[in-house]
Amino acid sequence: MFLLKRLFAEFLGTFWLVLGGCGSAVIAAKFPDLGVGFLGVAFAFGLSVLTMIYAVGHISGGHFNPAVSWGLFVSKRFSYKDLVPYIVIQVIAATAAAYLLYIIASGDASFNISSGLANNGYGEHSPGGYTLLSCFIAEATMTFMFIMVILGSTEEGAPRGFAGLSIGLCLTLIHLVTIPLTNTSVNPARTMGPALVVGGWPMEQLWFFWVAPLVGATLAGLAYRFLKSE
Repeated sequence: MFLLKRLFAEFLGTFWLVLGGCGSAVIAAKFPDLGVGFLGVAFAFGLSVLTMIYAVGHISGGHFNPAVSWGLFVSKRFSYKDLVPYIVIQVIAATAAAYLLYIIASGDASFNISSGLANNGYGEHSPGGYTLLSCFIAEATMTFMFIMVILGSTEEGAPRGFAGLSIGLCLTLIHLVTIPLTNTSVNPARTMGPALVVGGWPMEQLWFFWVAPLVGATLAGLAYRFLKSE
């Protein structure tokens, strides 16, 4: 029963992350005259994580991201028995949020699903036209730093009560840097949910947004184990 509660908490957190973050990009980023732009989208992603860490993080650990679950597993801070259930529920939540966002956005007669749901991409589908290599380095590096911040902020001995703030601000910073490159993933579930709803090229490039974040998360988990070793 406790695992079920943790999975429900992960569902809520991941759902809110995708609905809030991708929703701001799809609905509010270019709204006439008062669009929130890149800065607003970056804060939307950061705030969605920050708020849910404080809301349900004490129940599930507040991962909301397969790369986070994997990085914590590599660092020996998360059980392998819970790894697959966490990743599965994160993907389900992201897909549900993306589908709900599609329904909401469709209320605008000018909305076309071909314009996407803040999908992530590289090469010709990078917002700034960045190459696969540039995007891979960015996604892996930013995921590495994100996991390091999470591990350090939640470590015993870290200032208590501030983990959500540091993690949320870190994700905001990551978006400020990488939206022009990939539309910012660092989270395979956040990429997969909208890709499943939209189909087409986002599904063709989906592999990239699993591999790059997981590489960064693996390196972060190993690096943190080294820092904590005697």
